[in-house]
Amino acid sequence: MKSFFSPRQAAIAAAVIAALSLTACQAPAKKAEVPAAAVKPVDTRLTQRVLGDGLYELAYSPAVNALYVASAQGFKDVNGGMIYRLDPVTLATQGETHTDLKNFGMAIEGEGRVFYTTNSLDGGVSKVDAQSGKVLERLMLGGKKDKEGDVPGAREMLLHGNELYVGRVADPGFISVVDTKTFKLKTTIKNAGKWVTGIIYSPLTDRVYAANGAGEIVVINPRTHKIEQRWTAGDGKEYLFLNMAEDPATGRLFVTDDSKGKTTLVFDEHSGKVIKRIPGDALGIKFNAKRNEIYISQRESKKVLQLDATSYAVKNSWSFDTNPNSLLVSADGQTLYVSLKQAFNKDNSTQGKDSVARIALK
Repeated sequence: MKSFFSPRQAAIAAAVIAALSLTACQAPAKKAEVPAAAVKPVDTRLTQRVLGDGLYELAYSPAVNALYVASAQGFKDVNGGMIYRLDPVTLATQGETHTDLKNFGMAIEGEGRVFYTTNSLDGGVSKVDAQSGKVLERLMLGGKKDKEGDVPGAREMLLHGNELYVGRVADPGFISVVDTKTFKLKTTIKNAGKWVTGIIYSPLTDRVYAANGAGEIVVINPRTHKIEQRWTAGDGKEYLFLNMAEDPATGRLFVTDDSKGKTTLVFDEHSGKVIKRIPGDALGIKFNAKRNEIYISQRESKKVLQLDATSYAVKNSWSFDTNPNSLLVSADGQTLYVSLKQAFNKDNSTQGKDSVARIALK
């Protein structure tokens, strides 16, 4: 996913990456120039919509049947951000929340009555009511400031039980653990490696996995909040791990690297060893147990891949004019949502507004 940093950190951001109206992906060709047989059929399973600037992660609330999209808005002369509430089928806007801080990562509770969003540039996390869209509480997580006076960014989140794990982008990185009942900082997991990126929980091993920019998977005991193991690819190459997905039935952990490795590594959770490498740039990743499929967003290639999770063969792919970023699979496993980002100009403006796509997987 696009990294969550201020303009002055653009160089680091490039390293850490890896967080439209209703229309078809391609414009129809002119009949006079292209024979009808050469025109690519419209994929009726794909719906896209131009939404706004600075789109990042998505979350679905079954309680209100709505899709939420976190937005940082612009990075040039724009303060604050947005949270969009969309119809999960048509992608029509149902509501908007204007926030004074920029929004990036998302995590949602149980039935989806409350969700959380990270305010990465300011090192905070906000609690939002899904029905009204109002920010209920905010917690500034703090941390040692850098030489420019900025606190470590708050990137990915994992909601596990009554604890919210928030990855912090620093060197060394760390994880802030928030008690969701009191909405106060409970503890800090230190020395989690350079730049904590993705975080997930494994029901198979009862462990929390945190990826980092040094090419490590940090294995954490959620009861003690202690780091128990550190997994690496073991091949002597440099990696900048980003996002993760898991197939608990087979004990496979899928890890993307969009920067140095340009690959997706498959770890065996029982041994901590790499058992498969899927070549190609890879940013977001999701596993769909209901369809036994893996989805990968390829930011550079401007594609989203649909893979068979057993053979790793590509079953389908969708090409876009902009850059696929974050992914979300619906609870029934039959719909895939994608945030699509525009490229940045040198002055930190973008070449247009970001979009959201809905893909029917049936």
